[in-house]
Amino acid sequence: MNFNFLSPVADTVLAHNELLPMQALGRKLKIHSAQEGIPDLQDVSVAIIGVLENRNDINYIGEEFELNEVRKSFYALFPGSWNTTIADLGDINRGESVEDTYFALKTTVSILIQKKITPIILGGSQDLTYAIYRAYDNLMPMVNIVNVDSHFDIGDSAKPIKSKSFVGKIILDEPYNLFNYATLGYQTYFNSQEEIDLMERLYFEAYRLGNVSKDITIVEPVMRDANVVSIDLGVVKASEVSLKQRLSPNGLDGKEICAISRYAGISNKVSAFGIFEYKPSYDDEVTAMLISQMLWYFIEGVNCRVKDDNFLDDNNHQKFTTLAGDEELVFYKSTKTGRWWIEIPFLANVNNKLKKHTLLPCTHKDYLNACNGKMPSRWHKAYQKNSL
Repeated sequence: MNFNFLSPVADTVLAHNELLPMQALGRKLKIHSAQEGIPDLQDVSVAIIGVLENRNDINYIGEEFELNEVRKSFYALFPGSWNTTIADLGDINRGESVEDTYFALKTTVSILIQKKITPIILGGSQDLTYAIYRAYDNLMPMVNIVNVDSHFDIGDSAKPIKSKSFVGKIILDEPYNLFNYATLGYQTYFNSQEEIDLMERLYFEAYRLGNVSKDITIVEPVMRDANVVSIDLGVVKASEVSLKQRLSPNGLDGKEICAISRYAGISNKVSAFGIFEYKPSYDDEVTAMLISQMLWYFIEGVNCRVKDDNFLDDNNHQKFTTLAGDEELVFYKSTKTGRWWIEIPFLANVNNKLKKHTLLPCTHKDYLNACNGKMPSRWHKAYQKNSL
């Protein structure tokens, strides 16, 4: 197994780990160390990888990047009632060029996904999401990405890739594998009207910060449909993070970002989860602890996964049909979990991009709205995209 790109967890972190109680997370992980090498991944289902690459950060001025404080915080937490085996595979160091780092990350993520291990990527700049997306090139025909961010990060794809302009590359670079892109927690004043209009034209999903904060449960169906979840720590409001990390007085709070991480974990489809734009600094404890708690909630979610999307057996779900306008809408409700889906009809004589995506996750509220004649916006966007 080719994990040549990974360097071991620092000895200072491992020494700190030895002082922790036996019940702590750090004492239960399989850790890549200089002494022992890469651990056996036989029964591992979640693997943490650090990526020490931040050269494409728009504010990069040559600073080094490391994750030791995050690891110390995470190792010191206590696990929940989990049956998941977790590995910390160490770090991917900066390559000769940023493209070399991308290649190393793409290769490592691809290997892990094929081994049915969910990688958690802790990174510098968020353009690393592009390399994670490319890891799926030979794994599946269509990929859904959720970006938890105050910016859309589309940018100008003709210009070199940066931390605030990587999505344009994902949309326009071959092979064209992106099916849906959703942004959670965007703030309008950080995004140009052109980008907002483009999101609309491409039938991508965008959820404003106010809507997410008002009802955090709207995140769940979006996450249920995601393959890759990428979180920019800049989406968290300034009062929740350390001095160097503060970007905006408005944003998600610690509770909300942890709830979003848990929703990502619960999703049966999410196979790669990344947290980016971490800025280590001398007053680092609070950001490192926030990232640790986000990791904890993601893994907690993974432990709570329930296979409830087998629609071949009628005993697994209830079916509801309602009219909204001229459309007959068909909903399914899982008898196991109570989660809802809506059917997207195949369009005759159209090259159908959706393939397996004919059932779209939704909420009970979507069903109630449809009963009152209101078309769910997720259904409308997926239907339009399918007819392009």
